[in-house]
Amino acid sequence: MGSSHQDAQESRPETPAETLAGRGRLAGLDGIRGVAALFVMLHHCWLMAFPGFPASAGPVWLGFLLYGHFAVVVFIVLSGFSLAVSPARSGWRLGSLRRFARRRAWRILPPYWAALVFSLVIAWTLAAQPGEGAPTAKSVLVYGLLLQDIFGAPSPNGAFWSIAVEAQLYLLFPVMLILLRRAGAVVMLAAVTAVVAVIGLLAPSVHVVSMLLRLTPQFAVLFAIGVVAAGVLAAGERVRRLPWQWLALAAALPVLAVILARGSVWTVGNFFWMDIALGPAVGLTLAAIATGRAKLLIRLLDLRPIRSLGSFSYTLYLIHAPIVVTVFLLVVAPNVPTGLPAFLVGTALVVPLSLVTAWLFAAVFELPFQRHRSWPALRTAMRARMSRTRAEVRPAP
Repeated sequence: MGSSHQDAQESRPETPAETLAGRGRLAGLDGIRGVAALFVMLHHCWLMAFPGFPASAGPVWLGFLLYGHFAVVVFIVLSGFSLAVSPARSGWRLGSLRRFARRRAWRILPPYWAALVFSLVIAWTLAAQPGEGAPTAKSVLVYGLLLQDIFGAPSPNGAFWSIAVEAQLYLLFPVMLILLRRAGAVVMLAAVTAVVAVIGLLAPSVHVVSMLLRLTPQFAVLFAIGVVAAGVLAAGERVRRLPWQWLALAAALPVLAVILARGSVWTVGNFFWMDIALGPAVGLTLAAIATGRAKLLIRLLDLRPIRSLGSFSYTLYLIHAPIVVTVFLLVVAPNVPTGLPAFLVGTALVVPLSLVTAWLFAAVFELPFQRHRSWPALRTAMRARMSRTRAEVRPAP
């Protein structure tokens, strides 16, 4: 779940990320990713402090933290949107498939594999993930190959499940673009939704179909919504002037009403359909941001601290879970009562520790791979940096 403005340029090499005006970057997208990653981390703190999920055992004013899964919904829609920005402005053409695959791998795999090592070390030496045994050799293989949603193995990191799903969606992305280019956005989105809906309807009664739920197929609909939403960037002025922010609110309110009416247990049990229901609100929100219609939201998301958080949000998402579990199990649980005291103390420890660790981790394993798009370019930059460092520490004659 890499940086938004980097993703937006995957198929157009050596071009800076764009805004609606065609230069700079799409303000607000990195901020969304940063807020979503922070929300997932707080959700995991909530889970450690208040047992009984999916029942809401915490205070009402913290009840929203139960729904960290919906932050992943935002990630997936945003991923489809970001990857489709450049194709949307190029007649929905992706360019070289090899280049796209190489750049996606270059973007997500180095920090992911580094985070996998980090997670394995913590699970083997400090604390395993709740409900999981110590990772095995099968865990290393399955998670290393991003097959964790297909094959079962003890998980070293509770956040890794969605990375496999997103990687598999990259395989569908070129197919979505072909269908969109030849048949239009409505047909493409309808076709994806129809296939996923059939899976959802048959899964309760057909065992073979139910096995497909391991792949989280509803995320294909979310990803397609993001792709379609990116079309607003190439649309005419009349379309861009639509009140996207109010359309997004109108799409979100029924979903919020259902959640409030049915409660957390029902909502979690029906994530398949609730994810799909929430997708349009997220896509419309991205359209509002991309067209500059949600001015206040854009200003908030583009505040420097939030934008900076977004710059290493992928790493934060990747490494926070082992930190959360370790702090709560080894520090908080032996010393603080379960419930609100545990949540407040644990969160106060976890948030700064995770942010600092993620920032340092990203400086080594994520940001260099964003700035330099190949091994030769990365090696050249590293040599130049080492030369500057040696020059700085060399005593003056």
